[in-house]
Amino acid sequence: MALVQFSGILERKRAAHLLRRITFGPNKGEIDTFSSLTPAAALTLLFTDTAEPQPPVDLKTGTTWVTAPSTAANSTDAVLQEYFKGWWLKQMLAQDISSANRLPAMVREKIVFFLHTHLTTIQEVVGNSRALYFQNVLFRKYALDGSKPALINLKELTKKVSIDNAMLILLDGKLNVKGDPNENFGRELIELYTLGKGLQGNIPPSTVQGDYIYYTEQDVKAAALVMSGWDTNTTFTTLDADTGLPRGKAKTNATTIATQHDNSVKQFSARFNNATITPNPALLSSGQATEASMIDEISQLVDLIYSQAECPKNICRKIYRFFIYHEIDATIDATIISELAATFVANGYKIEPVIKELLGSQYFYDLMDASVDNDKFGAIIKSPLELVTETLSFFEYSLPAQLDAYYKTTDNLFTQLRIMGMNFMNPIDVSGFDAYHQYPMFNRAWISTNALNRRYNFIFLSMTTDNMMMDGAINIDLYAYMKLRFGSVAADPDAFIRELISYLFPLSQEITEITTERLNYFKQQFFQLGEALPQGPLVFWQFSWANGDTVPASKTDARGMLQDLVNALLQSPEFQLH
Repeated sequence: MALVQFSGILERKRAAHLLRRITFGPNKGEIDTFSSLTPAAALTLLFTDTAEPQPPVDLKTGTTWVTAPSTAANSTDAVLQEYFKGWWLKQMLAQDISSANRLPAMVREKIVFFLHTHLTTIQEVVGNSRALYFQNVLFRKYALDGSKPALINLKELTKKVSIDNAMLILLDGKLNVKGDPNENFGRELIELYTLGKGLQGNIPPSTVQGDYIYYTEQDVKAAALVMSGWDTNTTFTTLDADTGLPRGKAKTNATTIATQHDNSVKQFSARFNNATITPNPALLSSGQATEASMIDEISQLVDLIYSQAECPKNICRKIYRFFIYHEIDATIDATIISELAATFVANGYKIEPVIKELLGSQYFYDLMDASVDNDKFGAIIKSPLELVTETLSFFEYSLPAQLDAYYKTTDNLFTQLRIMGMNFMNPIDVSGFDAYHQYPMFNRAWISTNALNRRYNFIFLSMTTDNMMMDGAINIDLYAYMKLRFGSVAADPDAFIRELISYLFPLSQEITEITTERLNYFKQQFFQLGEALPQGPLVFWQFSWANGDTVPASKTDARGMLQDLVNALLQSPEFQLH
């Protein structure tokens, strides 16, 4: 058994490691709380479901627009799409949630985001705020599946998303009709969402044109026929019987006959053991297709794909790369991935047991260092989204409560994400952002000279109160924060820097990986403001820190020194990793 569970106490570094990977960023107090727990106890707390969030609100009307068609009184749909994205960012940061439920809410949203990277959406293609919102709600219903009914699992979600309105738009499902099949969704269903093409870097070459080892072009064509005859429902009034959420609708005539669905028997290749999908006679109307028979065919198709041994392995590789490390060699594939795939199947295709097994294992916590060549601590480059959320969460920065100011702030943050290389919800193609799928770069795709400079600039602009009058600006008051959270050690620069590093950097031990030279570098940045003064920077800092609450000039000096220090820490290579 490769994934032996770790039964020891997490302590600070392991707690921070777990919380960074499974949430959108812990704060100091949360790391401290989880430091005294075992992984099993921590995961039990983290995977507690929380209340469904209230829907987004249109600034123009002061009410939501997603539950009824928008009117002339509403903002334009392009604006509403941005409001939806701002709303989702709010869920990721969990700022309207009680402190007890904050991390569990973040866990749910982290898995919603994983599902978004797996079943990708492109906002600019979908172009409909309600379609984007309802797909997001669908993912949320299936995110924490461990304690939910058996039919809440990834296989069933795959069936539901196949006729989700956003997906029907994205992959041209509504253009797929009898006699003129469109293969886009059928191809991506097999290649991206389920089977894949094997372990990247170890895929054997195909010797037969149109044969991809685990499926063939014949299977893509058969899947396209299964999926024919669907249309979007732009009024969002066709509801799924299981989820209660809007879905697409069959293209039918006045008597509910699905005239645009190919009602033939679908023949699959030898890669699928020559299986067939046959319309269920009990669901037909005088031998002709109905919406019910079409839904049943989709269920047969997804069941068939998931029955292939490669499908659970491909999905578990995605989970591993998202939460652990991008590199999977043949040995890891044969041990860790195979074990996770067995867990996935044994638990009825639920992903929560897989994630828990992985994040509770000795494998996840052992041999941890900050090398990007290691698959444990500090080995994943933060996405721009994670850089933003982890920074705001750690420094306990609250986005504005007033709706107008809130949307201006999220607009600014989405601009920052875009210039850092992540156009949020707008990857360049249906495969999603390169960092989550593109061999061999994976998460290293987030870093370029320009992107790194943009990351550093985001940190610089956020760690100041100088831009408080700018609409949408982030203004983290480091003086107030440090007084609240690190006041007991701040007067001693060495102890202060080490304490900050122990929370901010993904290192395996408290001190050993910060060399004297590295410590001195950060101290030099910290002392810049007082370096030329006759009393020296240490005395200057201690005086400014001690008197900042009563002497305004001292508070300004202390805040300036803290900005220099935190900029140096957060603009370091270590902080780009988690």
